[in-house]
Amino acid sequence: MLALLHTSPVHVPVFDALRDAAHPGLELRHHVHAELLERARREGPGAVTEAVGDVLRRAVAQGARAVLCTCSTIGAVAESAAAGVPVLRVDRPMAATAVAAGQRVVVLAALRSTLAPTAALVEEEARRAGRPLLLRTRLVEGAWDRFEAGDTEGYLRLVAEAAEAVTADDADVIVLAQASMAPAREAARTPVPVLASPALGLAAGAAAARLGHLDPAGSCGGVSAEAGVG
Repeated sequence: MLALLHTSPVHVPVFDALRDAAHPGLELRHHVHAELLERARREGPGAVTEAVGDVLRRAVAQGARAVLCTCSTIGAVAESAAAGVPVLRVDRPMAATAVAAGQRVVVLAALRSTLAPTAALVEEEARRAGRPLLLRTRLVEGAWDRFEAGDTEGYLRLVAEAAEAVTADDADVIVLAQASMAPAREAARTPVPVLASPALGLAAGAAAARLGHLDPAGSCGGVSAEAGVG
């Protein structure tokens, strides 16, 4: 069983659908804690360290063999927690795929608190791979307000437009920093590969749950068909 730590309920059907399509038979158990993101935005991700650890320990007590954190803002906190099972942040496989795709990486985020953690993760994966990196981050202004208002269509439209504004002269690959941004990948009309985290992250989480440890190969080996081009 793979447990998923979410900070929004919108992710539950997304990951259930991905499981049904690509990982039949994998049991998912969803833990939704919106308050963790709210506090992390106010006080910084470190403020939720203890609370995240409590959630992870409960997930393990309920039988989780691995945990996937789908929130990019608190992903590093979750990943560093001592849970007794593998804990993976959903965006790490995407970051590894991005640095394999080219040195010019543009990160798009709808939430300002996500920019720094995602940039740090991409830089970490570039160092680990020994690859050069030219990284830029861009906040999609107004998008998060749409998301919080329940205007999913407007939210994704702004994200897609931001991706379309990135040209092949600007970047080798575009990273959508938040799992909620993933549907905009299909809508964006751009020659630049656009990466989203859910499918790549779930594949790595499924492998960890199956193996009982993190697979160094995982699904990080380059731009796959799953990652696609928007």
